[in-house]
Formats: sequence, structure tokens, C-alpha cells
Amino acid sequence: MTTIDLDLPRIERAKAAVAATFVTNGLAFGGWLARAPAVRDDLHLSAAGFGLLLLCISGAAIVSIPLAGPIVQRLGPARTILVASSAMVLGLAGLGTGTLTGSVPIAAAGLVLVGAGNSAWDVSMNVEGADVERRLGRTIMPRFHAGFSLGTVLGAGMSALAAAAGLPIWAQLYLTATLTAVVTFPTVRVFLPHTPPAADEPRPVSVSQAWREPRTILIGLIMLGFGFTEGTANDWLAISLVDGYGASETVGAVGYGTFVTAMTLSRLFGGAAIERWGRVRVLRATVVCGVAGLLMVVAGLAVPLALLGGLLWGAGASLGFPVGMSAAADDPTRAAIRVSVAGSIGYAAFLAGPPLIGVLAQHLGVLQALLCVLGALLIGLLASGAAKPLSTH
Repeated sequence: MTTIDLDLPRIERAKAAVAATFVTNGLAFGGWLARAPAVRDDLHLSAAGFGLLLLCISGAAIVSIPLAGPIVQRLGPARTILVASSAMVLGLAGLGTGTLTGSVPIAAAGLVLVGAGNSAWDVSMNVEGADVERRLGRTIMPRFHAGFSLGTVLGAGMSALAAAAGLPIWAQLYLTATLTAVVTFPTVRVFLPHTPPAADEPRPVSVSQAWREPRTILIGLIMLGFGFTEGTANDWLAISLVDGYGASETVGAVGYGTFVTAMTLSRLFGGAAIERWGRVRVLRATVVCGVAGLLMVVAGLAVPLALLGGLLWGAGASLGFPVGMSAAADDPTRAAIRVSVAGSIGYAAFLAGPPLIGVLAQHLGVLQALLCVLGALLIGLLASGAAKPLSTH
């Protein structure tokens, strides 16, 4: 694939466009999760039933993400995101319709579209972000992921206000779908130009070859461990405050907001830490924060302590995915395929997490169920050495 030489202002505009895309994706994907209790209640689901409903997102993502690498390699990130964001818009509208009508099948269909669209969107924006990062010559991927977290913070804030005002969750979902379309469609036009590989040009690495690369697999395990840590908080932190502490839905939304706020701040400043101490050391330090925060949440002592735990949990979960994406994309000619393969492993966390936590919560209580995150953090810790940058690109 030919690399196109571009001037700095053009790359800076692309950087801003990528950042806006991350923010919008965070708002679209995570904005409604702060009101997960309202979705569960409107659909009349138990904890285990809600966990199975969330499986629609992760299951669709697992199926779709292996296809995303070859698609991005052929079509380019911008065109892929156009298709993927359209699927998410339809999916959010479907979830809204499901909650409005109380129809679990309609909500499930909407979440399938959300999961499939988000996985392709995720690979695309990370490949584009890695390209911008390489051209600028500095670590900025965590800042892009901070944009995603900022989007979830904005979504959590909107959810808290909507819950306090009594706005139905279906109305919020319709508004989110509209905003996603309005922002994303013009933004991707500012991405860097994409040159697809020539028909007679051999692929630098195939999907099957990437699945046999030990480093790529270990990077995927990093993303699996940290993804489970992040995804569990996304899906269950608000519910753990409502069910485990007897807090209101508004407090649950605020608790989720503390988590994503900590993730945002850690990702904003994580790049400087990585350049000073390296990817591996920083990842290992975040594991310590994650363990401390998780234990504070599950202790069940007081809501303020749980909110503080949410902050540490957010810091602990913050850098695994962006560092993994950067590491998988170290070689630009193999970036799309390796990102999709590592991402496939990472997204297994979102496949296993919701039903696992739901079943455990049904039998043990939601706070005790969260303790399985400790195992995920251990996986991330043991695999962290694979994030060391390649010596040659």
C-alpha cells in the first residue's frame, strides 16, 4: 500500500477529525449505559436476562470485528466508518423502539446493529489514529481514546440530566442516534486519503497469518484483560450502585460518570507517561490502580467510598485498549489486519463479561460478582510485556 506524503496542517486536520470521531463513538456507544437500569426495567428483565441482552452487542462485535481488518484495508477507514456509523444509528433507534414498546426482540435487534457497527467503527478509527500518530511522531493514541471516554462522560452527563428530568430512555436514544449521524458523516471526509492495495499486490499479512503471531495474540490478551475491566464497569457499575448500595438511578449515573471521567483524564495524560516510562511499566501501574478501585467498590461500605473506587477503577482500565491498538499497529503495512485480530481477542471480554456478571449477580449479588474482574486484570498484567514497541517498523 503506497504511503502518501502530506503536509503538517493536513495531518493536524485529520488528527482533529479522528478525535471528533472517537468522541462521537463514545457518546453513541456508551452514552446510554449510565441508564442501563432504566433499559432493564422498561424491558422487565432480571439481572441474568439483562446480561444476556447485552450479549447481543458483544456477540455481534465478535462476529464482525474479524471482517473489519480486510474491509478497512480495502475501503479505507473513512468509508468503513460511514457504513458502520449508519448501522449504529439504526441500532440505537431500534433499542429506543424496543424500550418504548417493551419489546425485547426489537431491543435485541438494535443492539446487534450497535455491536456490529461499533466493531467496524472501532478498528477503522484506530487504524486511522495510528496512521496519524506515526506521521506526527509522538504518542497520541491515548488522547484519541480519551476522546472516546470524553464522549461517554458527555453521555453519562446527558443520562444523569435526563434521568433527573424524567426523560424516557427511548427519547434519549433517538436523540443520540440523530446526533451521531449529524456529526460523523461530514467528519470522516477530513481523514487522510486512502490508497487501496493494487489488485496484483500481495497482501503483507493475512488474517490467518496474524492469528499465528505470538506477539499479536499477547496484545489481544492485554486488550482482553483491560477490556473486561472496562466493559464490566460500563455495563454494571451503575447497576451495582443501585442494587448493591440502594442508591437512586441518578446516583448510579453519577457513579458511572466518575469512572469514565477518570478514564478520560488518564488517557489525556497517559501519552506523556508512556513516553517517559514506556508502555509496559505504565500498563503494570494501571493494574494496581484497577485492583484498588475494584476492591473499594465491592466492599459495600459507603457510596462515597464506592465513587472514589470508581475513579481508581477508571484509571486502572484506561490505557490497556489504546496501548494495545498502538502496539498492534506498530507496522503500518500490517496495521489493519493485526488491529482486527487483536481486537477480536479483546472483544471476547465484552462477549463473556455481560452474561458472566449477570449469572453471578443472580446467585451471589452484583457486588460479589464484580470480583471476577481481578482475574481479567491478572491476564492484562501477565501479557503486558508484549506491548513493547517493535524495534523496526
